[in-house]
Amino acid sequence: MNHNTPLSPLPLQHLANAQLRVMSTAQLGAHGVSAADAGAHCRPGGPWQQLLPGVCLLHPGPPTSEERLHGALLYAGRPPARTARAVPAQPGAGEPHAAYADAMITGLAALALHRFSSAPPLLSLDRIDVLVPRTRRLRSVGFTRLVRGHGMPTPQQITGVPVAPVPRAIADAVAQLAEAGAVRRLLTEAVRGGHCEPAAIVRELNRARLLTRPHVVDAVDSLLAEGRAIAEDRLYQMVAEYGLPDPLWNVDLRLPGGPHLGGVDAYWPDQAVAVELDTRAPRQGFRQDDDALWSEYARKREHLERLGITVVHITPKKLRDSLEQQAAIVRTALMASTDRDPAAYVVVLPR
Repeated sequence: MNHNTPLSPLPLQHLANAQLRVMSTAQLGAHGVSAADAGAHCRPGGPWQQLLPGVCLLHPGPPTSEERLHGALLYAGRPPARTARAVPAQPGAGEPHAAYADAMITGLAALALHRFSSAPPLLSLDRIDVLVPRTRRLRSVGFTRLVRGHGMPTPQQITGVPVAPVPRAIADAVAQLAEAGAVRRLLTEAVRGGHCEPAAIVRELNRARLLTRPHVVDAVDSLLAEGRAIAEDRLYQMVAEYGLPDPLWNVDLRLPGGPHLGGVDAYWPDQAVAVELDTRAPRQGFRQDDDALWSEYARKREHLERLGITVVHITPKKLRDSLEQQAAIVRTALMASTDRDPAAYVVVLPR
């Protein structure tokens, strides 16, 4: 065959009006299109084009953002040539997204799909990051950048595309960002937008060994402060919405003339009930400090409970996901105070 040889008709007329016109060579082979015929149709001036190695765009125009996403997934998800086999022509035929194997969109492209306003639009991205297992034997090529990981998270399906969860997508995006403001905006939107809790983001940044970069550390400090402020707002909301008696907010407890017992976020002195928010987050290289902090939490709780004070321990995630349930737990503790022995007298001071 030479450049003047007419192209043979291909048995793909039923796909001519398909919304998504990007297919792998394996998928084309399942429709009876040989690699040679596909290559001929992707020649300059032909009706198709090669989007990525082993991936064809079935029209001559520029790819849409959706076609770029699916093309990147088809490239990253294809098995090595010696074990390649025909796969369903469309994701969803047979096993869902079988052609994508365990590849998923991550990084800024994933955050755009999660509707982050601080992430660039998909079409403006020069690279689409695709998360693949560490053993995947492919290289980054064209607009597809492979991100290899030891552990693969469970993807979320967004508009038919497997997408990494927000904490993992943020870590993979931050790995490519050197500008402190961009990092801070992503982290802040993740928490303010209710996508996830700060601790989940810090865990992923920790795994990616990004907490040694000064601009990331600064952004994390702002994130933790933001996360605590949001958790406190939710605690105020819980008390107001569910008719709990007003507590004393953000106080320190001391024994009269004795030692400091510790600070609590809310305290009901008549019922001797305290609420403490757990806003800890693991840090790279500070696991021992995190364990020590948890031990301090536990010691304080045990000490207060020996004095007859009930401590309700609440995480920001519980306040976000089950506010009514947390209110019921606090209400039960308040009501149970009449059945307990009177608590020791403590001095309450502003914190």
